[in-house]
Amino acid sequence: MKANTLPQIVNPAPLPDPSPNGYSTAVIAPASARLAFISGQGGQDHTGALSPDFVGQVRQAYDNLRTALEGLGAGPERVVKLTTYVVDHDPSKLGPMTEAVITIFGDRMPAQTLVGVPALALPSMLFEVEAVVALD
Repeated sequence: MKANTLPQIVNPAPLPDPSPNGYSTAVIAPASARLAFISGQGGQDHTGALSPDFVGQVRQAYDNLRTALEGLGAGPERVVKLTTYVVDHDPSKLGPMTEAVITIFGDRMPAQTLVGVPALALPSMLFEVEAVVALD
């Protein structure tokens, strides 16, 4: 894969550096890219079971996202935008989410929006992540 076909990360000064928080300010998809949209991935494992705790659901959701990317023939470096949904969000939940993003994306973090919500599709779901991917 040629470097110039990768999405371009943009973190302009004088805005604060968002990378310690697990995202980039903006990401430019290559002009030739086809876009794929990955539906929200929750914390269910392959049997449909959900971890009872938030951290377990976050980790599983990002594992599920990685599997969805592989199904598209793409890697994390192709993700341009994430939207995360967090039930009853509070700042204590940022650490595990940031850790999961850095683990998967390294220094090529996508743009990201976090939305606090009262509930998700299933009563026991606490976290969900969806992605926009720039394919070759």
